[in-house]
Amino acid sequence: MKYITEQLHIKYPIIQGGMGNISNAPLTAAVSEAGGLGTIGSGTMSPDEVEHIILETKKRTNKPFALNIAITVTPYIKELVELVIKHQIPVVSLSAGNPAPVIPVLHDHGVKVIAVVASVKHAQKAEAAGADILVAEGFEAAGINSNLELTTFTLIPQIAQSVGIPVLAAGGIGDGKGLAAALMLGASGVQIGTRLIATKEAPFHHTYKQNLVHASDTDTVIVGRSVGRVRRMLKTPYAHKLRNIEEQGMTLEQYNEMTSEKQHVTGAIAGDLENGFINSGQVAGLISGIPSVKELLDSMMEEASRQINRVAMDFITLK
Repeated sequence: MKYITEQLHIKYPIIQGGMGNISNAPLTAAVSEAGGLGTIGSGTMSPDEVEHIILETKKRTNKPFALNIAITVTPYIKELVELVIKHQIPVVSLSAGNPAPVIPVLHDHGVKVIAVVASVKHAQKAEAAGADILVAEGFEAAGINSNLELTTFTLIPQIAQSVGIPVLAAGGIGDGKGLAAALMLGASGVQIGTRLIATKEAPFHHTYKQNLVHASDTDTVIVGRSVGRVRRMLKTPYAHKLRNIEEQGMTLEQYNEMTSEKQHVTGAIAGDLENGFINSGQVAGLISGIPSVKELLDSMMEEASRQINRVAMDFITLK
């Protein structure tokens, strides 16, 4: 855990997941200011749009933040890497594709590279390619997921014992107990996404936040399995419509059209859940309030410490 904070120059071993085309400067800066590593998710945004968020984030914080590049999603990999170098962004996370071709140029400019993986094989390949840190993301996570569908609880210990670089756990984590559990499984820290949506600084629609606060443990749904795509979203009228069409037979082209970033923005930013979707991980069932980002991260660290100490004392009494 200490190694991660020193390597990334952050206070807490907590990083923000890339949130694609709904990424923004206020939330990214708030995470970094609170002691974590804020992350801008480039999604399919143009380089000009991403640069605007980078500049706005720099106005809000002088602490480190990262840029997430979804390799098979964006057509602008070269341009985004150039932005990283131009603006001296210290950390890049690479997801949704093979990170190997991108890592050398980032390392040449002193950039730390985080690779998001979903299996032991992918983790070992990313380490061999030069990744500095791994994010092992379980099937509980929001948004686009691996079709391997491995859960966080099984994935983390297998990857942690199979590589020699730090591993961060992602998927189903949103409080101090989740952080403590991840550390016990062999992770050096965590990546969180859904929990950060329901914070004061996150400039998403009130409807999105309230749906997360009121969600139960069974209020997320998977779409896209039938066409070889896996996405976890919150149960909404649009998600219900999407599932009905998929059950009747859906082509990959139809799926891509109905889950484009246009519908994502419609749901998350405009709050229109009839015509747009909102991503959510299974952790939604644990969300009961809308704290500030600082309150959230501080409480996660405090709760994790209490939980670890309590379990350690209980365990000692059993010996």
